[in-house]
Amino acid sequence: MKLQLALDDITLEDALVLLHKVEPWVDIIELGTPFIIDYGMAAVREIKLAFPDKTILADLKIMDAGQWETELALRAGADIVTVLGVTDNLTIKACVEQANKYGKDIMADLICVDDLQSRIVQLEEMKVHIIAVHTGADQQATGRTPLDDLALLSKTCQQSKIAVAGGINQTTVDQYCRLSPDIIIVGSGITHSETPADDARNIYQFIHGVKAI
Repeated sequence: MKLQLALDDITLEDALVLLHKVEPWVDIIELGTPFIIDYGMAAVREIKLAFPDKTILADLKIMDAGQWETELALRAGADIVTVLGVTDNLTIKACVEQANKYGKDIMADLICVDDLQSRIVQLEEMKVHIIAVHTGADQQATGRTPLDDLALLSKTCQQSKIAVAGGINQTTVDQYCRLSPDIIIVGSGITHSETPADDARNIYQFIHGVKAI
């Protein structure tokens, strides 16, 4: 399992300070959608330059122009780019084709997909590299979690890697680890913590099997 840190509601300056504190305990650095809306591809370039050995994910949530938008992120230094699972197959196929040209990965985000099981099968047929279940912030406010969706994804997925996002922190991460996703995505559980380095280390060491939380 890998730990992906999502940078969403944070300034670029603060993100760089935070990343220097938690860098040993993070496998994938995600530039979240609000962050990219604010700073664009310049932030992808800057963070990749600052952390060249880290996997960088650009959470573009692509809905159209798959080839072009994927290439924008990959040329800026992203290693993984996200596309929305609710978009049309032509867009997803274009994203995958472009990522393959660069030797990089596409993550399909299943947020707001109604029939998860059918869409997972279709995404695998399109050779999507990573499939993620994601409970968004607005749904989290109602008490919903991605745990049941992860169980379905884990049961259905045959070849793609799987990821999970949505309110995960060090007090809940063990529930998700039991389902053995390839990537666990944590955002505010680290970025809003008063001790982000400690929390990142605890989660990282737990999911990597180093010690219990």
